[in-house]
Amino acid sequence: MTNKIRYGVIGTGMMGIEHIENLAAIDDAVVVAVADSNARSLEQGMAATSGTATAFSSHHALIDSGLCDAVVLVTPNYTHHEILLDLLATDLHVLTEKPMCTTTEACKEIVAAASSRAALTWVGLEYRYMPPVSRLIDEVHSGAVGAPQMVAIREHRFPFLDKVDNWNRLNRNTGGTLVEKCCHYFDLMNVLVQDRPISVVASGGQNVNHLDEAVDGEPSDILDNAFVIVEYPGGVRASLDLCMFAEATRNQEELSVVGDLGKAEALIPDNVVRLGRRGDHFIGGVDEHEIRNDEIRVAGYHHGSSWLEHRDFAYAIASGTPAKVTPVDGLWSVAMGEAAHRSIEERRIVDLSELIGDDELFDR
Repeated sequence: MTNKIRYGVIGTGMMGIEHIENLAAIDDAVVVAVADSNARSLEQGMAATSGTATAFSSHHALIDSGLCDAVVLVTPNYTHHEILLDLLATDLHVLTEKPMCTTTEACKEIVAAASSRAALTWVGLEYRYMPPVSRLIDEVHSGAVGAPQMVAIREHRFPFLDKVDNWNRLNRNTGGTLVEKCCHYFDLMNVLVQDRPISVVASGGQNVNHLDEAVDGEPSDILDNAFVIVEYPGGVRASLDLCMFAEATRNQEELSVVGDLGKAEALIPDNVVRLGRRGDHFIGGVDEHEIRNDEIRVAGYHHGSSWLEHRDFAYAIASGTPAKVTPVDGLWSVAMGEAAHRSIEERRIVDLSELIGDDELFDR
């Protein structure tokens, strides 16, 4: 490319700054505009661009400026639906942070609005790009474990970080913990199994974190632990074990896929992938590989996955190729989280058809 892609970043809180830093390390990208309704966040966003971008106090003004070719949406979850509808009415390329929206119904509107666009609509489920996870996906898809039968994902981590005005302390703002945080893992389940789920059952609660916190007098109600079981066609199953008061651990994420021929697992931040084949290996004697990606220029908060995603997004813009992570992917990751919350609240198995329906547009 002889001309750089001109980016706008809408939302310049913690993650917005990370996106600006990632884009600064993409050869064919330049951040020319930032927008945030919070004056302090906007000031931080301008500082991250070394003052070279144009600042706007609203997303409308940034869109109307005509300065941008592409926009990265990094505002609080509950604002995504409205802003995305405004963005999708333009010919701007769009990368939106996860979750795409806080509800399945809102996600359906986004899928419909994006379906006829020529410009890219890309959902930021960047955990696919974490080097050990990417290697795990490649091994599974290449047949290393045979046909996947069970997927298990464990995230044992620290509590939610502080955000502007503590917006992430309330389910109505985030979609709930199993949407806000775990849409990443539900997406990975779908990628690893290469199918869409049929049902979800879950148990979870708020046992330790944020019990004495309130936002404008409204008590925090976000879950801090859960078990979720997802069923796929043919009896394939996946599970999520989430604990957000378990930072005293070695690996924050542990992912495993077991097939009829063997098992593969990824450990983060050890950055290790282990592979074992039935008949060739036994307990304690599997192959172990340290995974590195020396191409990564910015590690950020997610082991370089956001930079790798931005590199692919920029390439897709330049080459005219489709988005690798689509609004339909975003829809399913939210629906699985919403189904898990419904299961906890109603103490029952929830069929995904209750949320998704039977429109072929939502099942590509």
